[in-house]
Amino acid sequence: MRGGGLLVAGTTSDAGKSVVTAGICRWLVRQGVKVAPFKGQNMSLNSFVTREGAEIGRAQAMQAQAARVEPTALMNPVLLKPGGDRSSQVVLMGRPVGEMSARGYHGGRQRELFEPVMACLEELRTTYDAVICEGAGSPAEINLRRTDIVNMGVARAARLPVLVVGDIDRGGVFAQFFGTTALLAPEDQALVAGYLVNKFRGDVTLLEPGLDMLLGLTGRRTYGVLPYAHGLGIDEEDGLRVSLRGAVRESVTAPPLGEDLLRVAVCAVPLMSNFTDVDALAAEPGVVVRFVDRPEELADADLVVVPGTRGTVRALAWLRERGLAAALARRAAEGRPVLGVCGGFQVLGERIEDDVESRAGLVDGLGLLPVRVRFASEKTLARPSGTALGEPVEGYEIHHGVAEVTGGEPFLDGCRVGAVWGTHWHGSLESDAFRRAFLREVAAQAGRRFVPAPDTAFGALREEQLDRLGDLVEEHADTGALWKLIEHGPPAGLPFVPPGAP
Repeated sequence: MRGGGLLVAGTTSDAGKSVVTAGICRWLVRQGVKVAPFKGQNMSLNSFVTREGAEIGRAQAMQAQAARVEPTALMNPVLLKPGGDRSSQVVLMGRPVGEMSARGYHGGRQRELFEPVMACLEELRTTYDAVICEGAGSPAEINLRRTDIVNMGVARAARLPVLVVGDIDRGGVFAQFFGTTALLAPEDQALVAGYLVNKFRGDVTLLEPGLDMLLGLTGRRTYGVLPYAHGLGIDEEDGLRVSLRGAVRESVTAPPLGEDLLRVAVCAVPLMSNFTDVDALAAEPGVVVRFVDRPEELADADLVVVPGTRGTVRALAWLRERGLAAALARRAAEGRPVLGVCGGFQVLGERIEDDVESRAGLVDGLGLLPVRVRFASEKTLARPSGTALGEPVEGYEIHHGVAEVTGGEPFLDGCRVGAVWGTHWHGSLESDAFRRAFLREVAAQAGRRFVPAPDTAFGALREEQLDRLGDLVEEHADTGALWKLIEHGPPAGLPFVPPGAP
């Protein structure tokens, strides 16, 4: 079989499309199927750089890992990176092609991208046995249907069966399934094969009467009920799964090896990007990672991380307005650890010259590192590797800012002064030996009797999480019926559910 496919849609944003897509990919590859993920258009500040130097959504990179294939730009041809409430950077085939307002994008530009999106999908379908596509938001956003290049527009053009995922933990899932179907045009409804319930808690037999009623109302079956799973820690697209003051990734902190915990505070800057950088810290026994937005929350932190951001100058102003900038300066003066990553590195420098992102011109930074940043129109996209703290380390770079380092000690193409580190490298903390060496330095400077675990392997933990997703699909979905959808397309004779789209 070659070129089978399925589109995983959702009743809402964050219904679980990304993780269900990853779970199906992992289930299929374990059956010996050559499978690839695909998302025609993604809106996210969490992105990744492929081996060929293309920027794609990090969720698609995670799904590629679930499928055990190398991620490529074909898997996410259009990436939108919000820069504010009304505009986004448009990334096409891994390269930025300009900024655009939402009105301008949906007013015509989006439809122009339909052909390259479908070309990417078709190329994947000629190469892989199956392509599992992820939708965006809801397919029933009828105001956007005319220019859709990610939900039913793709499904109809490629004749893909559609599986609609609903998050029952939020409530109202039956109304969501019915309403989503009933708001689609007849031609689109003909592709909606059925439903998948996500995040169910309790006895599934209590749900069955509702599933039977849903079948009677829509003529469509439910392909599985996935239980609520804690602590999956899988990369997201749009935002934090937890509140700003919640623990990262719902992680359960294992007991420390040493006598002390190590507390990490992450400044929740506006337009925060690639906050997944701290996931590797949260995976360490005895490390507690929290997002914060008040200066008093830095007081007991052993390490403060200023993460990446799509709005460096805006984040700098936010840090000052909140009093966090002054708190960071006090930490630096006291020799207490601070790490800046990408945009966070830039704000720690002496000055920023930005005529590209914010167009604010020359702006004073926090002055904690001897660095001057000038924003270039060309975006840096790279997969660097090297050595730091005596250990091998790899990362990836996604930034417009070009840093001129005028002093300090070299650190991952950035620098270090005392207890303040700065780098443009995302993902460096996923290198196990380097992460342990970095945490030992942080603990020593923070005066904590913390000992990094000698055997924490972040890559292995990620594989375990992906296998858990595959297990959820294999154990709680009708995989035989799913395979028929992937191989043969939507069932014939699916009934129309009125009223349909105008």
